[in-house]
Amino acid sequence: MNLTRIGAFAIAASVAGVTTASAEFKAESPQCIAPSNPGGGWDFICRTTAKYLFDLGVIEDSMQVTNMSGGGGGVAFAHVTQERNEDNNLIVAASMSTSARIAQGIYEGAEQDDVHFLATFGAEYGAIAVNADSKYQTLNEMMDDILADPKSVGIAGGSSVGSFDHIKPMLLAREAGLADVTQMKYVSYSGGGEAMTGLLSGSVEALSGDFSEMLGFLESGDIRILAIMGPERLKNFPDIPTAKEQGYDVIGANWRGLYMPAGASDEAKAFWSNAIQTMVADPGFQGTLEAAAMAPFNNFGDDMYNFVAGSIEDVTKLSKEIGIIE
Repeated sequence: MNLTRIGAFAIAASVAGVTTASAEFKAESPQCIAPSNPGGGWDFICRTTAKYLFDLGVIEDSMQVTNMSGGGGGVAFAHVTQERNEDNNLIVAASMSTSARIAQGIYEGAEQDDVHFLATFGAEYGAIAVNADSKYQTLNEMMDDILADPKSVGIAGGSSVGSFDHIKPMLLAREAGLADVTQMKYVSYSGGGEAMTGLLSGSVEALSGDFSEMLGFLESGDIRILAIMGPERLKNFPDIPTAKEQGYDVIGANWRGLYMPAGASDEAKAFWSNAIQTMVADPGFQGTLEAAAMAPFNNFGDDMYNFVAGSIEDVTKLSKEIGIIE
């Protein structure tokens, strides 16, 4: 099992040469769909992309951001493939969860080629958080309770059952020695913002998500983070321990990127690929990623296609290993 590739945490993949966008196509009334409610990682992708593409002059019209939650991104995926397959002006936020749901059949009948994956431009590590007044001071304490009774600890995630938010705590529990990780209590929410609300309200005991989604609540003192699922502690947050140093050899990192309708014109696909590469090359954009605890992770063109194909293959294998699919 290639957790390095599954986690997409290797800061790699060459950046294709940024070229001038084709003069044959110009975006008109562009839109970015975030397949979740406001406050989560997909929402961050769309709003950050919309800001920088407009500020950099890559698009002349401001980009509309539309939140379309449901089905762990499946509602948006179906909307794009069934109703807007030839829309040249539409892009959609994507992540590790997108490829995971295709791999697991959560998007019913979906395949990679149903959409056109444009790019990855960042990766961020997962984290396990608890309320600031939680009884759990360490990841080990929480895992001990899960081992004793897998349903005694409700873990929220901003995506559906079988998603990467769900897989991450299952991997930790498997490392802890839980024989049947599917017995764990995972509570699915329609986005990271709602999942955080569930944690803060006391509806669940813990939250599995991406560090960037938790950062503001960590800084305000509302939550504590028990573990970062990276190979080493974050440079800007050296006090937060990794899962690995607490005895759980698990890496959980989430790539961030975009896709667009498969039936869009070749000119539109080239335009948006070049537009995203222009954005990624901007120091201000890179600064925004760094502030959100995201590391550069760039894939475009054929590299992007091959990366997503590999991700789907790896998630399929992992999901079979931990019993999510047969």
